[in-house]
Amino acid sequence: MGFPGVWMTESESMIYRVVPKCACSTIGQIMFYSDHGRFFDGDIHDSKDGMHKWAQDHSHDAIERAVRARDAVTFTCVRNPYARLLSSFFDKIAGIQRNGKRYRGNLVPQLVQRYGIDVGTPENGFEFDQVASFRRFLLFARDTIRFRKPMEPDIHWSAMSGHISTFIVNGGRYDQIFFTEAFNDGMQKVLEEAQVPVPLNLSDVPRFNESEGHGPKRAHKVSDYFDDLSRHLIWEIYKDDFQLFRYDFDNPDNKMPLGEVDLEEVHAKLGR
Repeated sequence: MGFPGVWMTESESMIYRVVPKCACSTIGQIMFYSDHGRFFDGDIHDSKDGMHKWAQDHSHDAIERAVRARDAVTFTCVRNPYARLLSSFFDKIAGIQRNGKRYRGNLVPQLVQRYGIDVGTPENGFEFDQVASFRRFLLFARDTIRFRKPMEPDIHWSAMSGHISTFIVNGGRYDQIFFTEAFNDGMQKVLEEAQVPVPLNLSDVPRFNESEGHGPKRAHKVSDYFDDLSRHLIWEIYKDDFQLFRYDFDNPDNKMPLGEVDLEEVHAKLGR
């Protein structure tokens, strides 16, 4: 199976398991800069050279070798499940993508028809009932993850633990797992251990949010989107994410983790 979702610097200083909606654009750009002294011109997901990616066949041997050797600093980044799912909804379902179209073509019309979701339009200023539509999207996300219907789960809302586990199951091991909510602290520890060719100051790095500005802004605090049923559903699909990465299930408005990640526990539970 290899190492899907893995990026590595050409200098082999860092190996990163991408988790969508967890600062992956910014992390990729930092990795690119640490080798080349410049940021990639465009969305780092579109880069075809300058960084190894498992999606590129010519990168397979280098990534396989580096993972087995365990010389590179290997890491990933996680995010509060409540905020991550809301971000997926506002970006991928309610927002317009960089190409000017809706995400995955007919996905949104399908959700309008099957789940009664309304996401407004750019013409009406994305006016719609955000809470009602998000809760219907959550039901759809649960159906895709639990029952794989009406489609396979999308990488942007499938559980973080699922993304992170593939690397462990196939023979990889993480040195660090840090939080999007404490991004600079976590990324700084990675850079210090990695001994990168080109040093950079994280306080000078812009945030590369490729979805920003293409859709509606969240109008309410996080807890307003999650009634009792919604919280039951989110626990059903993200229980491992809450528990392994120490996020606060009881208070949706507390975005910060309640403790550090226990790497031994992560490897034990996700390596089965």
